[in-house]
Amino acid sequence: MTQDISVPLQGAAAAPRVKGARKALGLGSLLAVAIGLVVSQGVMVLMLQGAGIAGLGFIVPLGLAYLLALSYAFSFSELALMIPRAGSLSSYTEVAIGQFPAILATFSGYIVVAMFALSAELLLLDLIIGKVYPHALPSMTVAFGVLALFTVLNLLNIDIFARLQSVLALVMVVVLLLLGFSAVGHENAAPIASLSLEGWNPMGFGVLALTALAIWGFVGAEFVCPLVEESRRPERNIPRSMIIGVSVIFFTISLYCLGALLMVPQEELASNGLPHYLFATAVFGETGQLLLVTAAITATCSTLNTSLAAIPRMLSGMAHNGQAFPCFKRLSARTGAPWVAVLFVAAITGLPVLLMGVDSINLLLIAAALAWLLAYIIVHVDVIVLRLRYPDLARPFRTPFYPLPQVIGIVGMLYAVWHASPSPELTLQIFASAGVVLGIVSLIAVLWIKLVMRKPLFTPEPIEKALNPDQV
Repeated sequence: MTQDISVPLQGAAAAPRVKGARKALGLGSLLAVAIGLVVSQGVMVLMLQGAGIAGLGFIVPLGLAYLLALSYAFSFSELALMIPRAGSLSSYTEVAIGQFPAILATFSGYIVVAMFALSAELLLLDLIIGKVYPHALPSMTVAFGVLALFTVLNLLNIDIFARLQSVLALVMVVVLLLLGFSAVGHENAAPIASLSLEGWNPMGFGVLALTALAIWGFVGAEFVCPLVEESRRPERNIPRSMIIGVSVIFFTISLYCLGALLMVPQEELASNGLPHYLFATAVFGETGQLLLVTAAITATCSTLNTSLAAIPRMLSGMAHNGQAFPCFKRLSARTGAPWVAVLFVAAITGLPVLLMGVDSINLLLIAAALAWLLAYIIVHVDVIVLRLRYPDLARPFRTPFYPLPQVIGIVGMLYAVWHASPSPELTLQIFASAGVVLGIVSLIAVLWIKLVMRKPLFTPEPIEKALNPDQV
């Protein structure tokens, strides 16, 4: 597959260093990657539902999620520039706290997230097309059709979005900003004063429970880290791209939510499964429906394609490092695609769609957020451990006010995990779904490390393995 910033996760198990790699990516390209996860219907839905539940008070969990995002941006920046390889999470964790956390973090942060989040994206796409074009197709036809299409394309090693990913990320941010600005100035918009600043946060401290929901809008900025070897002035541009990226996202989502509160009754935002449909229709009428369908198709296809291109290559890299089943190393003789890994990712994406249905969208998205938060907590621990074990190692970027961002990040993310559900009835289902999958992953990882790799679970690898892999 041609190297492109649309697939920043190639070999998260540590791809070999490419000597003389061209430093082609500047701040603009890295920023497009950092905000790329905004290209998601899940973000568009969850943010509006949060605003519907809390009103203007949603700015509190949104602000906390932004601070937590800055904390992980600091940690990833320090690690990526201290171990400047095209690896990422697994590379950092195996030299900090051992093989088991490395495998768990990588699966939790990417494979398990794909299982839940991509399923939710497909369900949302099926739902929105069924809403705009009722009775056009049987239920789930769009979801499974799109999954089958992009599975085949990736088996053929065809990436139809390779040259468009940065543009798509920008377009989706522009769509959210357009909705927000248009709503604020709309002739039918409620006056901002009507949102009642006096009672702006009716939930009180209870609004903090929405932090896990809010953080879904900020995950993924670390996708720039595996591009460190191809970046110009990485010591400056890697941290800046993540920090600017999550800041742009914070402003964009805040305006998007404010516009929705001015155009759509708060109760409808909270209870409707497609609040972005209500918002777009209220602002632009039937034209808004067309805009939303186009954005939904683009967002879901782009996200699904990127994941089916990147995650199988991550699994292939882990298999080459002995951290995953050897079958994931198999490549198609004709196309070079990691066909076993592609089929595996497609299967785990389709399984929740098949078994859970449209009523499980929120459950899937919040479960994905929990899995991603677990990976971020491990990253914060990596920074603290490596600071203690290798205090004199060169660090082109050092976390400001260390260790406060790491401590705040760990505590805040644990709080968000504990209060993951916006409604008590979902709590058990969310923890059960995420817990069962992560439990299975953990069991397999323990057996694999002990019986196949024959290594201890929590003994760190030598730092030389990460810094100079070709010489170890």
